[in-house]
Amino acid sequence: QVQLVESGGGLVRAGGSLRLSCAASRIIFSVAAMGWYRQAPGKQRELVATITSSGSTNYADSVKGRFTISRDNAKNTVYLQMNSLKAEDTAVYYCNAQGFRLMYDYWGQGTQVTVSS
Repeated sequence: QVQLVESGGGLVRAGGSLRLSCAASRIIFSVAAMGWYRQAPGKQRELVATITSSGSTNYADSVKGRFTISRDNAKNTVYLQMNSLKAEDTAVYYCNAQGFRLMYDYWGQGTQVTVSS
């Protein structure tokens, strides 16, 4: 069992920035990808950004150019730098880690990001 713990959420003004962190409780082996998802009230959970074991990144169209996902392999930590935040970015953000061949699929408990207009 692996626990993913998110941090860095909070309340910010539109146009501001936040950096979310997701740390694993122990070393995770055979990680295919780690990523961030979010869910706003009344909305389905959506992909925000992912980073693969090879370093390839993928972003939702709504956050391209504003968000950056990165990873520190030594710390088993993934980050999401969020700039130029908009009210529409308000959501609970969840960290995810998937193993190759989907041998595992871990999720954090989520961290609230609220952007005031």
